[in-house]
Formats: sequence, structure tokens, C-alpha cells
Amino acid sequence: MLSRLTISDFRNHEDALIVPAHGFIVLTGDNGAGKTNILEAISLLAPGRGLRGAALREMARQGGSGGFGIAAQVDGVTIGTGATAETPDRRTVRIGGTQSAATALAEHLAVLWLTPAMDRLFAESPGGRRRFLDRLTLALHPGHATHSARYEAAMRSRNALLTDSRPADPAWLSALEGQMEAHGTALASARADCVAALAIALAEQPDETFARPLLAIEGWTADAGPLATQLREGRRRDAAAGRALSGPHRSDLMVQHAAKRQPAALCSTGEQKALLLSIILAHARLVAQRTGHAPVLLLDEVAAHLDPARRLALFDRLAATGGQVWMTGTEPALFDGLAQATRLHVEQGHITRV
Repeated sequence: MLSRLTISDFRNHEDALIVPAHGFIVLTGDNGAGKTNILEAISLLAPGRGLRGAALREMARQGGSGGFGIAAQVDGVTIGTGATAETPDRRTVRIGGTQSAATALAEHLAVLWLTPAMDRLFAESPGGRRRFLDRLTLALHPGHATHSARYEAAMRSRNALLTDSRPADPAWLSALEGQMEAHGTALASARADCVAALAIALAEQPDETFARPLLAIEGWTADAGPLATQLREGRRRDAAAGRALSGPHRSDLMVQHAAKRQPAALCSTGEQKALLLSIILAHARLVAQRTGHAPVLLLDEVAAHLDPARRLALFDRLAATGGQVWMTGTEPALFDGLAQATRLHVEQGHITRV
């Protein structure tokens, strides 16, 4: 859990300090006040590009120093990230005062989020679903971020060699394909473990208030055979396509509404949101069971379209995870069912305790 959060020159927040007193932190205020910006700041304390996937230079406050900083206390360790005005596109990470790789953040904090932009996750491109699955997997396998980064780096280098006008060195291609196989197999195995464990957790959900999803990985899997062999045999094809056509970057997370036996992509927007909530709740419980530490959940406008009974059911289920939950909403009344919460009002980048 975050026991202290500081934000400097990030989005519309010049200087903010939040010290949570409870497991629930509720941020209320008008649209555009800066509530989601706080969630985004927290999401950057995990590997990756955060909940918006924005470029670093877009995060620096207009009229500020040109850089930004985010820091938090997590189980007695200070972790932080940011960028400077001199290098606005280069992310820096410090853990315990020491400069570190962004992938090392996964060893200290697991963060998962749900935003309105994800409401159509199941109906859009496979890339978004892979990123969602990778965030779920990362909370169970902290090394997943390192494997992902090294796989992507090797794949970029191979793509560049194959599309270069000069003949590629076969030995160098083989070395890169070996790296892709090693890290790609680890990626696929961790994803498969996550989905299998989630299937068990979902089957054990105490009720079906938010619908029970069935999960599966389709496309490329480790069962397809040695990846290095597939890549070597597909060099001509991949050169023509300008990209690798085999590997875990070609996998997809498929979700089905269990009761309806219907693909999530064909469900209503409300049903899709319910399926996402069900996945996140089961995942939070799974992470707590496996690691002893529940993930930090960032839920943006999650209560706005739920009826009062479902809101109360959601709050009860969130409390049962034992983790820290940050939620936003325009109206304080949306969170009346919460007995204990750190309630904050956000207005144009200024935060006051309610």
C-alpha cells in the first residue's frame, strides 16, 4: 500500500501531498479537476506507460519546470519516477534513493486500473487486451516486465535487420531469434499461469453480481513449438510483412460471458464493464493469496453507472480484497456506502480533505 504520495508539476498538479488514512481513498470533483491525473501518477509507479499510455513530455505541467516527479512510500521504501526538463522523454526511476530500471518497480508495487476508456476493451484491438493481460500477469510474476522489455528489444532489432536493404547476418539473426524464444516462452508461460489461476479464482467468486467471465488465450502460444525455429523459417515472410508474424505479441485474451456463453465483444457495454470488474476483483484476491500483498486498485468513475445495490456489493467485494483502492467520482453521494475512507475533493489541481 501507499502510505504517502507526493506529486510535483504533473499534469495540472503543481505540488500535491496525499497521506491515506484508510484502505479506500475517494477523490471527488468536477470533470477536468484533476482526479484521473492522480490515478495516472500512481499508475506510473509500476512498469509501463501508465493508465493513459501517454508520452512523458505530455505529463509535465504547463507553465511548470518542464519536468515532473512522483514519489511514494511503499512498505517503508521510497519509490519514485519522473522526467527532467533537460530530458523530457527519458523516464527516471529511483528505488530507496538508488537509480533503477523501471521494471524493478514491479518488485515493490502491483497496480491495476479500470478506466472508462477500457469499457470497450473486448471489442477493440488485441493489443489493448494483451496489455491488460500483461498487467494482470505482472502482479503475479514481477519478472514479466523484464522478459517483455527484452523480447520487444530483440524483436525490434530483428525487424530492422530483415527490412534493411543490405543482406542480414544469419548468425546475428539467429542470436536475436534465440533471445526472442527465451523471453517469449517466459512471457507465454507466465500469461498461461495467470489465466489458469484466474479461472479458478473466478469460479470461487462468492456471487455473480458482476457476471462470471471465462478466459482463454488464443493466437500464438508456447505449445506452437520452438519459436526460434518458426522465426528462422519465416524470415522471408516476416521481411515482406515488415514485422514478426509468430510469437507472444500475436496472442489475444479472449473473454466469454459464462452464463450467456457469449463472447464479451458481443455483450452490452454494461455487461462488458461487469465482466472487467469481475476479473479485477478475482485477480486482486488471487494476488493477495499468492504474494501476501493485494494490488493497489485504481478505479476511475467506476460507481457512476452502477445502481445503489451493485455499488454496495462492489464496495463490499473491494473491502474483502484487503488492498488499497483509489476511486474517483463527480458526486460524493456515489460513495455513501463506504463506512471508512480518506475522502478528498479535487478542484483545478488543488486537493482538500473532506
